[in-house]
Amino acid sequence: MTRRYIYVMLTYIIMQFSVYLAVPLLVFVFHADPVLANIYWAVFSFTAGLVIVLWFLKPDMQLRAHPDAAGAGAIIVWSVLGIIMALLAQGLAATIELEVFGIDPGSENTQGLMNLARIAPIFIILPSILAPILEEIIFRKIIFGSLYKKMNFFFAALISSLIFAVIHLDFMHIMVYASMGFVFAFLYVQTKRIIVPIIVHAGMNSLVVLVQFSLDPEEIQRQLDQLQLIFFGG
Repeated sequence: MTRRYIYVMLTYIIMQFSVYLAVPLLVFVFHADPVLANIYWAVFSFTAGLVIVLWFLKPDMQLRAHPDAAGAGAIIVWSVLGIIMALLAQGLAATIELEVFGIDPGSENTQGLMNLARIAPIFIILPSILAPILEEIIFRKIIFGSLYKKMNFFFAALISSLIFAVIHLDFMHIMVYASMGFVFAFLYVQTKRIIVPIIVHAGMNSLVVLVQFSLDPEEIQRQLDQLQLIFFGG
């Protein structure tokens, strides 16, 4: 792993943990509302983190693309297919969690994020844009990419996807996050373009945001119950 990749990962770690220092400081010094301070600091830190990460990756962006890298048309096609693949993988993983382990498909992590977005809509740019870009750079380009040079696809994708799942702190749904990580890794290898898993990841998250905003929690649960009835007979 190159030195700049290490700097990128350190930037990501500092960005993630900065909230524990910055938010109490904002509340103490400026008497800010803790929830709003959390929201605006998260948006600021992710934006600043992305700028710093892209600066570190300038040498990568100046490199000539791989000879087999997907062109513009293929990027569009794989992005559309990728969203479908990710939805299917997520649905299959959620079904296994429900039927085998009795885990409810609802995600407290997602609900928590949406609650913050309802308080301050600017927060939407974090799960829809900022987080997908940073996470694909970290977990697919750097972690998966480094592992893939030393081992086969399955184990490289497995390790990077599990790390990706754990970092979301939604341990009841590790299988769901890991399944999407596998899809994103596959898309990265297939297209040799990190932009493809970024687009798919952002598309998935944006779709979730739109659904959550258009339906109330009771309606979402009703839809989940209907799907369970269709596939499993109740």
